[in-house]
Amino acid sequence: MSNTGKLVVFSGFSGSGKGTIMKELMAKHGDDYALSVSATTRGPRPGEEHGREYFFISEEEFEQMIKADGLLEYAKYVDHYYGTPKSYVNEQLSAGKNVILEIESVGALNSSLNQLELLISEYKKLIRRSISM
Repeated sequence: MSNTGKLVVFSGFSGSGKGTIMKELMAKHGDDYALSVSATTRGPRPGEEHGREYFFISEEEFEQMIKADGLLEYAKYVDHYYGTPKSYVNEQLSAGKNVILEIESVGALNSSLNQLELLISEYKKLIRRSISM
């Protein structure tokens, strides 16, 4: 039997309380869930840590990830890239964690249907690999 986690998409408008709900969920069920950590080319704000809030990387590194098909989704906003690294999500799912993708509604609306289909396709591939092991 497979120990692969599930992919959960949580979406809402900026300021709608997504972060508050995520904090509560993680406090109560942190052993079962992992929040997806996005990569960004912007610098860290005070109190932010690499690998916790974001993976802070250079624009060159981000563009290499795009070319290598290493992101589930990405966008450029206010001159900085933001995106979800496939490797991090796959590692968490393979470890049996349910991975939550917290997506702001405007960003979700700007995402193409192809990106959502790609995300579902990647998840199905991961499940198939874990079943065949």
